[in-house]
Amino acid sequence: QVQLVESGGGMVQPGNSLRLSCLASGFTFSDYAMAWVRQAPGKALEWLCSINNRGLGITCAGSVSGRFTISRDNAKNTLYLQMNNLKPEDAALYYCARCQDAGHLCTYTNLRDYPARGQGTQVTVFS
Repeated sequence: QVQLVESGGGMVQPGNSLRLSCLASGFTFSDYAMAWVRQAPGKALEWLCSINNRGLGITCAGSVSGRFTISRDNAKNTLYLQMNNLKPEDAALYYCARCQDAGHLCTYTNLRDYPARGQGTQVTVFS
């Protein structure tokens, strides 16, 4: 059974950092590209970053480029999102998601388009 379990969310003040983790199981993690997306209340799903299966190909949305970094550790079946200089507008429910194959850096803005995704971890940024 494919499972993606996010962790690392929390409440932080603007300017602070968080690192999200996503532990994968039930499939060969190193065979798939992965992605992070988020959804704030009342807003559409926003794609953030994607990484290919070996971690050599990465792309991020302009809104988070330079502040957010996606990475993975295939030996630990874990995907990461390092988030620096957090802003109030970064508050959202953050999901990790699996892409269709190894090299396709999926950038969907509909959660149902991802073959698998987790339940999300909440990030709150407050003054």
